[in-house]
Amino acid sequence: MSELDWYLQINLKARHMRLLVAIDTYRNLTQVADVTHVTVPAVSKSLAELERGLGLTLFTRTVQGLVPTPYGDCLIRHARAMLTILNQARDELKALSSGTEGKVHIGMLPASASVLLPRALTLLKERSPGTNVTVNEGTTALLLPELWQGHLDLVVGRLPPPDTLGSFEEMELLEEPVTLVTGRHHPLARRKTLEWSDLCPYPWILPPPGTILREPLERTLEAHGVPLTDNYIETLSIHVARAQLQVSDFIAVMAGTQANDTMQPLHTLPLSLPRLLRPAGVMWSRNRGLTPSAQLMVSCLEEAAQQLQASLDTPATPARAPLSVVKAKRPR
Repeated sequence: MSELDWYLQINLKARHMRLLVAIDTYRNLTQVADVTHVTVPAVSKSLAELERGLGLTLFTRTVQGLVPTPYGDCLIRHARAMLTILNQARDELKALSSGTEGKVHIGMLPASASVLLPRALTLLKERSPGTNVTVNEGTTALLLPELWQGHLDLVVGRLPPPDTLGSFEEMELLEEPVTLVTGRHHPLARRKTLEWSDLCPYPWILPPPGTILREPLERTLEAHGVPLTDNYIETLSIHVARAQLQVSDFIAVMAGTQANDTMQPLHTLPLSLPRLLRPAGVMWSRNRGLTPSAQLMVSCLEEAAQQLQASLDTPATPARAPLSVVKAKRPR
């Protein structure tokens, strides 16, 4: 066994990992000493002992402060991941000792999970009241790194393009169409037939640039000769979009479950869009697998998808395709 192997397997401790993360965060030994409630010499001594034990230089001193070397970057990245796992273990142990069943950290893609996830959470609480949930809302670009780093157990929403690196497992849940919608008062809502050119005079509510719907939507509208004017609002908030449609002549794109809300009814325009996106589903890390609480959450998501299928299996406007549940393998 080499000296490096021995140190990593025998002598590396959680306090070393916390020290690395703190130095990387603040880049200043005085600030690290303040937040860790020790003296600056003690911080400096601990770092020197760690570097000596590994036989590697982890940080270099610059005018901007301590900067990680490539060795430091590598060890800091793994330290963050290991600390996340330790925190998850702590949460599970605390939950078990207090009589609760655990905790699930979920990332939600707001434009595609705002109906599915609340139904699934209701089912979860009916089956296991002691299983608690934290939900963070964000874009794919924000949530997938959090999932990879272990800060999230699941990400729920419209599935992004297939993961070429194989970092994530996924389960498809709902194949629901994307439709064009307006408020019930909109001038186009009184028309039984429409041409694409009829959309040109009206402003739009659009998903922001970089989201998975924006580019395919732009391509579709361009193909039908509908230019996106300078008159638009960009938002991922389904609540903002629905409220704006109720009081203005905007046009928006929504999934079938979002458009079919009896509390704030919308009008679906009789223009068919192609399949712009992948199904809604759930993703998790391939490397970490699922905790029992996360497995229960996945089961509730599946059942919620089946409930949505049943609720929308009634006659709808010709422009709205039926919702379908996508069969998928069970999580391991």
